[in-house]
Amino acid sequence: MNSTSSAQPTALLIAALGGEGGGALAEWLVDAATRAGLPVQATSVPGVAQRTGATSYYIEWLAAPAPAGAQPVFALMPVPGRVDILLASELLEATRMVERGFVSPERTLLITARHRVLTTAEKMAMGDGRFDSERLLATVQGLAQHCLALDLQALTARHRTVISAVLFGALAGSGRLPWPRAVSEAVIRDSGLGVEASLAGFAAAFDAAAAALPHAALPAPSTAAPAALSDPGLPSVLALAEARLTDYQNAAYAARYRARIAALQATLPASADPEAEAALSEAARHLALWMSYEDVIRVADLKTRRERFERVRAEAQAGPDDIVQIREHLKPGLDEIAAIAPRRLGQWLMQRAQRRQAAAPGPRGNGITLHTSSIRGFLTLRLLAALRPLRPHSLRFAEEDAAIETWLAALAHGLPLHAGFARQLAQLPRLRKGYSDTFVRGKVAYERVFDTCVAPRLINGHRPDDDAARALAQAITAALADPEHQALNHAIGAPPAAPRSGGGSGGGSGGSQPLVFHPRVSHGAGGPGASR
Repeated sequence: MNSTSSAQPTALLIAALGGEGGGALAEWLVDAATRAGLPVQATSVPGVAQRTGATSYYIEWLAAPAPAGAQPVFALMPVPGRVDILLASELLEATRMVERGFVSPERTLLITARHRVLTTAEKMAMGDGRFDSERLLATVQGLAQHCLALDLQALTARHRTVISAVLFGALAGSGRLPWPRAVSEAVIRDSGLGVEASLAGFAAAFDAAAAALPHAALPAPSTAAPAALSDPGLPSVLALAEARLTDYQNAAYAARYRARIAALQATLPASADPEAEAALSEAARHLALWMSYEDVIRVADLKTRRERFERVRAEAQAGPDDIVQIREHLKPGLDEIAAIAPRRLGQWLMQRAQRRQAAAPGPRGNGITLHTSSIRGFLTLRLLAALRPLRPHSLRFAEEDAAIETWLAALAHGLPLHAGFARQLAQLPRLRKGYSDTFVRGKVAYERVFDTCVAPRLINGHRPDDDAARALAQAITAALADPEHQALNHAIGAPPAAPRSGGGSGGGSGGSQPLVFHPRVSHGAGGPGASR
């Protein structure tokens, strides 16, 4: 490094989420620079709310010791276009920094994780509100001088460490630090917390970054649309779907899924039609999700799996001797109990729930708290999960299965007539998701769109056309726009409608009815029948 460049400080910005050890990483860098005899300064701006708080740390150092008597002047905040190195612990945080102008194609090395942590806005979306990770990655790769995008989450999990140690290793492996690797490792070793795991993660990321350096400036991924059947995409969807449905119910249930897809595939036009093949791929994905709808049985099963307990311990950074207690705050509604009951009993319970809601509208009870980490709480949920063999005889299963058959029949009829219309129809199940009142609203929206935009186009010899495909797409978008369905009312010109039936989880027209658990009341020696 020449004297001119040495006189200019290196500007490094860390974009991290709360609880990821961004502060520890900043301290490590400052400590390492100090040990190397380099002038250094660090500032931080803590954040709140979004995903436990996005926090930025800004560090400047000189690459050579300052002359005797000189007092370097460092900036307190990063300046857009003048950041040399940007470290991001999550892909969207890297994109935020790009949006704010901190990444420059003339000078910035961007080291980012590839994984995503969903924002509140993404989780609140009526449909799939996730940002496209490939587009985010293409954006940061295209606007940085060099971009090193690594699977830091996998390295963190593999070595049971925190992502700050892995980011430190990737930075050291990039060759942009003016001190040797041994200094960085000594800083970690002297920190005294999780030393062995941190050093292992540091070393793994160092090697990964060093190996990727010749390919650091990665080209943006291709945006060409893949073919549905000529590409391995559909077989991959089918394999994942069968594994999911086997885990959800059993192998016979997964075989039924495969048979349904085969029946749809048989309706494809004889000549190759990419649009029709894309519609089939969409249908395969949404059918798998629909057939594995989440009910009380599924939730109880997922909450008591070993993988979940291990994940919670890892997220809590619990040691081998630490005790972790897990408490589930649940508000089971009478409609959810009716959903897993046998069909006739479920219908009776659903009608009762509707009468109770009509007589006294509003929420009931405060729910219950289960200690999943206790024997009693664990066994309670395992008993619910053990009802899985009875699911095919439940009210919710019967109603979902009937709706699936109607949707598949419409798809089979529309696929050879107009592939564009069929592709939109394949996405219609996106509306049926969520719990309780959310599920009720989604079900109402699904039925209204189907009755208004689908059924009239496929009966009495009618053939769907481009206008029908556009209308269906607009209706789906409108249904996902707001929970009150005002946009949907405007799009299809129909007043709100009630569900056709009680409808499984959340089927009551008045919404979910939480069960109320009252404390036992002592009646004295006379017993409960002593006075009336």
